[in-house]
Order: sequence, then C-alpha cells, then structure tokens
Amino acid sequence: MSSLQTLSSTISRLSLLRRPLLCYPYKQRIARPTRSSSPLKLSSLSNRFFCSKNNGQINMSSKDDLIVLGIETSCDDTAAAVVRGNGEILSQVVSSQADLLVQYGGVAPKMAEEAHSQAIDPVVREALDKANITESDLSAVAVTIGPGLSLCLRVGVQKARKIASCFNLPIIGVHHMEAHAVVARLIERELQFPFLALLISGGHNLLIVAHNLGQYTQLGTTIDDAIGEAFDKTAKWLGLDMSRSGGPAVEELALEGDAEAVKFSTPMKQHKDCNFSYAGLKTQVRLAIESRNIDAKIPLSSVSSQDRSCRADIAASFQRVAVLHLEERCERAIEWALKIEPSIKHMVVSGGVASNKTVRARLDKVVKKNNLQLVCPPPSLCTDNGVMVAWTGMENFCMGRYDPPPPADDPEDFMYDLRPRWPLGEEYAGGRSEARSMRKILKLETETVPASRYTIFTMPKKERKHYFLCSVTYLDNSI
Repeated sequence: MSSLQTLSSTISRLSLLRRPLLCYPYKQRIARPTRSSSPLKLSSLSNRFFCSKNNGQINMSSKDDLIVLGIETSCDDTAAAVVRGNGEILSQVVSSQADLLVQYGGVAPKMAEEAHSQAIDPVVREALDKANITESDLSAVAVTIGPGLSLCLRVGVQKARKIASCFNLPIIGVHHMEAHAVVARLIERELQFPFLALLISGGHNLLIVAHNLGQYTQLGTTIDDAIGEAFDKTAKWLGLDMSRSGGPAVEELALEGDAEAVKFSTPMKQHKDCNFSYAGLKTQVRLAIESRNIDAKIPLSSVSSQDRSCRADIAASFQRVAVLHLEERCERAIEWALKIEPSIKHMVVSGGVASNKTVRARLDKVVKKNNLQLVCPPPSLCTDNGVMVAWTGMENFCMGRYDPPPPADDPEDFMYDLRPRWPLGEEYAGGRSEARSMRKILKLETETVPASRYTIFTMPKKERKHYFLCSVTYLDNSI
C-alpha cells in the first residue's frame, strides 16, 4: 500500500467489547484514530443481540434481511428513515426548521434544539409507520454523533439510545460527512472504493479520497466559510425568500441575471492547493450590494424591475465565481487523488449545495474531462436526511462496527459522546498550505481594537492558549 495512503484515517468506532460508543463526555471530543486492522465479522458479535429474538437460532445469511433506522439531528432538520439491507428505502421523513431560519436569519442553536425536541418523536414514529414496521423489527439503530451543533446532536442521540435500550438493539454512531459520501453507494450500486468525493453544504467544504469504509484522506477543506454559508448570506442580503434556504433562492434569481455583470475575483487564486475560502467572496458581494443601495428589507416581489435586474446580476455573478472556485479545486484534487489511488473511476458530489443544477452541470464537465464518472445523489438525499445515516449505519453494521444496546436508563448526569468537530480522515501531507495553517501559527495577544477592523478566530482547546485577534484583508480573497 502506498505510503501516502497511510495518511488516511479510520473513523473511530471505538472498541466494541471494551466500552460503548455513545458514553463519552458531552463536550467536544476529537478522535485521532489510526487505520484499523481487518474488520470484525458480523457473526462474531451478533449472538448477544439476536438470540432473544429467534429462540437462540441466529439467521444472518442475507444482508437483505437487515433493517436499520437512521436518525439525523446535526443542524436544522429533524430526519429519520428506515432502510433495508438490499438498499430499499422503506421510509424517509424530514421535519424542516425553515420558519426558524427566516425568523432568526440563520440557525439559532437553542431554538433549533427545542424544535428538534418537539419533532423527534413524531418524526421517528412516522418513519416506522411508513415503513410498516415496529421497533422490534429493526436490526440496529444508527444516529449522527458529529460533526454538528452539540445541542442538536444530543436530541438525536438520546432518542436513538432510548429505542436501542428498550428493544435491545445495537447502536451505530455515524459521522455526518461520511454519511453524505457513503449514501452515493446506495444510489449507484457500482460505486466501489476507492473514489474521490466533494462534500459541500452550509457548514462544510471537503475534498476526500475514500479508500474504504471509514478510511479517508482529506485533500482540502474550508479554511473559513463554506459555500452554503456564502449562498445563504447572499440570499439574505439580496432580500430573497429564505424559507427554502438561501441556495435555491439564489439559484433561481441567477437565471434572470448576467453572470459577467459584476466582476468578482475568484478566491485563493494564489494558493495552489485544494482548500476553500468563501469569506472574501462574501465580502465582495456585500460591498457590491451596498454600493448599489439595495435594501434587503424590501422583498424581491416588491422591488422595481431595475432593482430586480440588479439583484439578479449580483446573484448570477456570485454563483459563477462560487462554482468556479469549486471547479479549480476539484481539478487539482483529481490530479492528487489519482496519484494516491490510480484506480479511482468515480467522483461523488454530495451535500446540500450539490442540489444546485449549475454546480452539478459544471462539475460534470470537469469530471468527464478527466475521464471519471460523476455520481450525485438525488436532491432529497443531498440535503441532511435520515437515509444517509441509516445506510452508513448499515454498511458499518455489516462490517461489525457497532456497539451493544445501551442500559435501560441513563442517569441524569450521563455524559454523551457528541463530536461537534470531528475530522474525516487526516490531511494529505502534499496538500498542506500556508493559508490552511494560518490559524494555527498566529499567536497574538488579545488587545482592545475597533471591532470593525478585526475578526475574532478561535482554535480547538488542545491547540490554543487563548483567543486572539487578527486583522483581515480581503483584497486577494484569502484570510
């Protein structure tokens, strides 16, 4: 195996026999696992879970017999789904928090937590009812444990543990971003490891080489704002309807505009790596809107035709440059990925922004130019959903990566294993850049300065001694 591949990391499933998966502190906990040995066999760990159901007779001859419930509450959607081992989606239910997004102009963690708490029971019940099964028919429960918002993740984990303990079911902790990548294998059954994946959403931009289930090398990531965040902010500043999130609103308005009307510069042109930065582009958009005296308080439906045309031009110009940044990074990522894994034949594009038709069309050209095949899940499986969690749980379950049923009752002070920041694989050594390491090398003392001139950055606890202030210039669109 190539020495480059040793940089990839196996997602931690923790030792199944020594300690349960979902019992670690509620605080952030970043796993730094190493590549695991050969996967455990399902039959070696199944007896304790299935004997009681079949009078001691275990029949695990077919993966098709398995049924997994997936629960997803990492951010602003409460989702649950039931999937069979043969890939059949028995049910899929999503409860959106669109009204809250409009009300607060984004995700408010405490409000999102309350919405999840109110929705989780009916969403899971509806998923089971639509699948025409009961909890006793399940083989296991899968739940997102990170990355995401701690308050939101906690709701899903509590529900999953309750079901697993009541019905003596194994439980599988799922990495949210891994699920976005692996769900493509549910849709495209010919998709085999290794493959390249671009995961793009409101909180993440991530380019990875997927060597195998749980084994990933990270080629590039977001060093400040993700593309989905840039779409949302642009939509808000343009006074668009946020009830469907900003991405679809900007995409729709961009169809009316001239993509060359506003000359935004492409982010990070000087950095020859695969990392992403959308903070500078956001600043350019905001300044363009302010210079044209666009009032976001006036909804698009009420503005003059001239004002609407101006907004459409900004939306189209922003979208063109935002996607161009993706294209440039993917071109380089394909080159790197084929050096690491020459047998790669597919590139997966998933995550909420992958629903954008312009994104898909332009990335398809990049992929075909490099003799690869683009795999995009349908829009309903690109946004956060329970199917991706259930299917990723299914794949891990069949590899023997799961944990025993939780005890009947968790104590009031029980500390859950929630991972708000959970890396997916380790950084590719050949892809490290000055831009990406900037936040690690700056060690400036806190000082009193005008807030308008400075931005506060934070680091993981283990890497920081204090907060620091850093002057930010966006002339070249990099931090």
